[in-house]
Amino acid sequence: MFAPFQYQELIERALQEDLGTGDLSSAIFPRTSKTYAKIYAKQTGIVCGLEITKQVFKAVDPQLEVSIIKTDGEKVERGTVVMEIAGAVGSILSAERTALNFLQQLSGVATATYEAVKECHGLSARITDTRKTIPGLRMLQKYAVGMGGGQNHRFGLYDAVMLKDNHIAAAGGIRSAVEAARSRIGHMVKIEVECESLEQVEEAVAVGAEVIMLDNMDLETMRKAVEIVQGRAVVEASGGIKKDDLRAVAETGVDVISMGAITHSVKAMDFSLDIGDIKASTKEHWEKEENCAK
Repeated sequence: MFAPFQYQELIERALQEDLGTGDLSSAIFPRTSKTYAKIYAKQTGIVCGLEITKQVFKAVDPQLEVSIIKTDGEKVERGTVVMEIAGAVGSILSAERTALNFLQQLSGVATATYEAVKECHGLSARITDTRKTIPGLRMLQKYAVGMGGGQNHRFGLYDAVMLKDNHIAAAGGIRSAVEAARSRIGHMVKIEVECESLEQVEEAVAVGAEVIMLDNMDLETMRKAVEIVQGRAVVEASGGIKKDDLRAVAETGVDVISMGAITHSVKAMDFSLDIGDIKASTKEHWEKEENCAK
C-alpha cells in the first residue's frame, strides 16, 4: 500500500466534504459513549482499500481502535467481516460514510479487474488500466487494479509517451511524431503509438515504437497486426473492449488489453457498518435468499 502522506490530503478533503462544520446527527452522543462496530461485505468480491479506510476513522478520532481483519486483494464472501472498530460512538458514525465510500469504490475496481483477468486465464494477455480514472483517485484506483490481478498502464502524461491520432495528425505522420518524441526524451522512456490500420502498424514498427496500440480493430485485423509485429514490440488492444469480448481478443495473440471500464464506470462493491453484531434482519434476509436458491 502507499505511504500515508500520499493519500492523507485526499482523506482530509473527503472528510471536509462530508463533515463540514460538524456532524449534527452524531452530536447527540457524548464523548464518553463507547461502542464497537463491524464492517462486513454484503456481496462476494475482492476487498481493497482497507488501510485507507482505517485511516479515515483515525483521522476523525485518533483514539479509535481499528482492526483490519482481511487483506487487500483477498476474495471475501457475503457476510465476511473485514474490519472492526471500537471507541466513541459519535466518531465511528461521523467517519462511517467516507470510510465506506473509499472501501466500496476500490473494492469495486479490484473485483472488476479480477473478473476481467479471469476471462483471460491460461492465455498470455495481461489486463491493464488506463488514465480514465476518477479525478483525484487515480493512484488508489491503479492500486486496486493491481489488487485485482491486473497491471498498470502509464500513471500520467509524465512517465511514458503515447502518440495518439491527434498527435500523429498534428505532427504530420507517425514517423515524424516518433522522431520528434525520441529527440526529447531519455533512453528509459518508452514510446507507444496508436494505430488504426495495418499500414500504421507497419510504419510504427519500422520507426521503432516499443508499444503498438491497436485501436478499435476487429479480431481478424488484430491477428494480422500481431503477425506483422512478430514480437518486435508489445502489442496492446484497446478501444471499448467489454468483458464478454476479452477471451476472443486475448486469443488473437496481443500482449496487453487495456480497459478504461475497470476504473471509470465500475460498480461499487457493497459493504455495510453495523454497531454491535451484524443485524439479525440482514442475516435472516441472506438465509431466505440462500434457501430460495436451493
